[in-house]
Amino acid sequence: MIRWIIFIIVLGIADFYAFQSLRTVTKSNWWYAIYWLFTIAIIGNFIIQFYSFNRSNGFSQENSFAIGLLIALVVPKLVLIAILFGEDVLRIPQGLYSYFMQDNGEGNKINHIPERRKFVSQIALGIAAIPFASILYGMYKGKYNFKVLKYTLYFEDLPSAFDGYKLTQISDVHSGSFDNIEKVSYAIDLINEQKSDVILFTGDMVNNKASEMEPFIDIFKKLKAKDGLFSVLGNHDYGDYVSWDSEDEKKQNLEDLKILQKDIGFDLLLNENRFIEKNGERIALVGVENWGIGGFKKAGDLKMAASKVDKDDFKILMSHDPSHWNEEVINDAYHYHLTLSGHTHGMQFGIEIPGWFKWSPVKWRYKHWAGIYKELGQYINVNRGFGYLAFPGRVGIWPEITVIELKKGKKEA
Repeated sequence: MIRWIIFIIVLGIADFYAFQSLRTVTKSNWWYAIYWLFTIAIIGNFIIQFYSFNRSNGFSQENSFAIGLLIALVVPKLVLIAILFGEDVLRIPQGLYSYFMQDNGEGNKINHIPERRKFVSQIALGIAAIPFASILYGMYKGKYNFKVLKYTLYFEDLPSAFDGYKLTQISDVHSGSFDNIEKVSYAIDLINEQKSDVILFTGDMVNNKASEMEPFIDIFKKLKAKDGLFSVLGNHDYGDYVSWDSEDEKKQNLEDLKILQKDIGFDLLLNENRFIEKNGERIALVGVENWGIGGFKKAGDLKMAASKVDKDDFKILMSHDPSHWNEEVINDAYHYHLTLSGHTHGMQFGIEIPGWFKWSPVKWRYKHWAGIYKELGQYINVNRGFGYLAFPGRVGIWPEITVIELKKGKKEA
């Protein structure tokens, strides 16, 4: 009830300012009617979807769409609040001054707050239209706006046989959210076009249930790499976010997902390791189960996963949650040359100018949230995710296919 009260208060304030700006710009009753019909329809649909949410299945596409439309409605209004409240900071003191310091010549006080300036409301509406259009674009196009991001990383102790070795990383498929099988097929073709030596998937194949992946099995079976496909589990793969009739049903779902990944061609690493050998040299591929801070499952066991790996081996670690890297990996006695993670999705929202600037609110939750980072001579790449979850779109932070080339030596200045 408290959450609903806060929700209603926020919407009320947002609509108070938004409708004021509309009335300042136009006196058309038709526009007023459209505004309120649009607002009531979106909020009503959200409430309906909220109460129809099925804990046994998690977010449906209808639930997610309702969330997306609500965000598209509320965010622009928050922009209007920021701008028009700034105008009120000037208007209200002027009105108070007029009331206490001026009269109408007959000894009566004047209670007069200046009217809103039309040009300010026009500017506010124009600025608010930017996030509105961006969110709608993100829901319609952005969620399938796949980007191939390429990096070259240099290591002095990389085995010579692996100089120029290429790996492709994908993460956070969240297959239960997809609504366009052709776009997914296009992305799989895009992965294969990179012709990497190995493909590594860093968790969250589904939102909750293995069955979500069934429509896409044949598409993902097209993935090819000469040294194979390897994967780990993410927090959503365990089925922890939906209700089950029994613990056995939940365990069977996880087993079904493991079988499904094997059917696609993935070698699923459950706190295990594999070696990739070439010309008498090798690199170690280490995969842990999910390990994350903030209430997320801590099934990952780094010591167990690396139990057959020598300290001097060149090591690539697959760990779904990047908080694991900061909390356990970079200070481990073993030197993990490269860690591959996902999980954050870059919040599916932000501003990014490749090679120059990136920002997302998720940076306040995760120290490492998108792209390449380096600390203590070790690298981590946080993939922005292949799919999407809850909000059915992406704005500014696009779905990612990462290609990393390993080079021996030092990077040239």
